Amino acid sequence: MAKVYGEAQRRIRICVDACDQGVISGRYVPPGQTESRPFHSLVQLIVETERCLDEANFPQSYTAKRTFSPLPEFQVSGTGPGGSGQLATFDIRLLFRQHASWQGTVSWVEGHSEESFRSVLELILLLDSALSGP
Repeated sequence: MAKVYGEAQRRIRICVDACDQGVISGRYVPPGQTESRPFHSLVQLIVETERCLDEANFPQSYTAKRTFSPLPEFQVSGTGPGGSGQLATFDIRLLFRQHASWQGTVSWVEGHSEESFRSVLELILLLDSALSGP
């Protein structure tokens, strides 16, 4: 039986609870899941989300990933539902994973705004601009 995919498999909620010298931490809800997981850096968030996307094979990766060594096992945390972050909350909608990156939209819940991004770097810059203020 084939897996059925929908909007839930495209969405990631990021709840930013702290930002210490540009290093954000908080909780996130991976695509297609309801429980939040902690993250302690943006790199950890991206790598763990990428792993979830690879496991689901949706959106499908456009290229094969290269690594130096196998990634560590993913740790599941029972920290409860996503909710909102203490500093900011973002909803990411992934449309594609092409050119070894992500493309989609990011909504800043508290700022009532939404922007498109064409790469993970552009997503990072959008998150940073929201957290660092005007």
